Amino acid sequence: MQQTTCNSSSSALTSITDLPDDCLFFIFQRLDSSSDRESFGLTCHRYLRIQNLSRRSLQFQCSLTQLDISSLSHSYVTINSSHIHRLLTRFQLLHSLSLSGCTQIPDSSLSHLASYGSNLHTLLLDCCFAITDHGLSVVASSCPSLQVISLYRCQITDSGLESLANSCSTLKDVNLLYCHAISDCGLRALSQRCHQLQAVRISNCKGVTGIGFQGCSSTLAYVEAESCKLEPEGISGIVSGGGIEYLNLSGLIWRFGGTGLGTIGRGFALRLKILNLRMCRTVGDVSIVAIAEGCPLLQEWNLAVCHEVGIVGWSSIGTNCHKLEKLHVNRCRNLCDRGLEALRNGCKQLSVLYINGCCRVTSTAIELFKCYRGDVTIKADERMCIGPLWSLR
Repeated sequence: MQQTTCNSSSSALTSITDLPDDCLFFIFQRLDSSSDRESFGLTCHRYLRIQNLSRRSLQFQCSLTQLDISSLSHSYVTINSSHIHRLLTRFQLLHSLSLSGCTQIPDSSLSHLASYGSNLHTLLLDCCFAITDHGLSVVASSCPSLQVISLYRCQITDSGLESLANSCSTLKDVNLLYCHAISDCGLRALSQRCHQLQAVRISNCKGVTGIGFQGCSSTLAYVEAESCKLEPEGISGIVSGGGIEYLNLSGLIWRFGGTGLGTIGRGFALRLKILNLRMCRTVGDVSIVAIAEGCPLLQEWNLAVCHEVGIVGWSSIGTNCHKLEKLHVNRCRNLCDRGLEALRNGCKQLSVLYINGCCRVTSTAIELFKCYRGDVTIKADERMCIGPLWSLR
């Protein structure tokens, strides 16, 4: 009788292999180290499948997103369509995929996203030189949940952007740096149809004037347009949504001469916190006054190599920029001792002043500034990029 009871108890014992998949998924997610996760997947085919389906991001060793100086001397396998197909078949629930640096993959390699791209939120295609509008249309139809796409130096045109805008209405962050073949038509499609758009990067896109942003969503908060050939109407379009917080117009090239930067301060950029006008050599006092008066939340302003800003402009900054914490005035030819005094007497929240190469500012004025404003750190270095790294809200 006692023996029977013992056997019955033994047969009722269970092991971890009897747990359902959802419990095993939960256990896998609680493993802290990569070695533990790898060991989990090596246990058996079932555990390997759970490990594969738990993976949410994938990037190749050649990916620009993890470029390491120490790895530059290494040679890597050239990624092709077969590699991508096998990996997408294995990792079927990816949220983020980086193919950046896979310079030779053709449009056909993206066809595999039709089966496995429905959950994809982020796709990075930087320097994928063989990807064209056709490949982008495949991405658009295969990845309806896409929120972030990076197309740095890709050979795409307005047609590809229109495909994206038509199918990926949830797009929030679009990187188009050095996409020379795009124009305002493609930007208009994104601005009008992607109502959650938060960040757009169009630096060195010479075919863009900015008017494609006209009527953009109030969610648009971050725009990089360095070395672009913008028009005054284009700058007005960029800020037209009223939500802009970060704006980089450094190295601005005017198509027809003149300046239209004053439009930034005419009521649509009330939320602007960071403004980069470095090397906007023709911006003058009228525009500076308009911005200083019309952007009350401005915290960082780069005016390095802005030669036409005079005493009127500097005085307006000192008087109106009550929230300004960081100011860059490197190599400003028209900044003189009186201008520095105006900044010293105003800008009560200023914590850092970047200044060097200002030929009309004397050492005496610098010492007086240090004496009266001991709360301000003076730095001689010149910053090209300013502000924090952008992240989606």
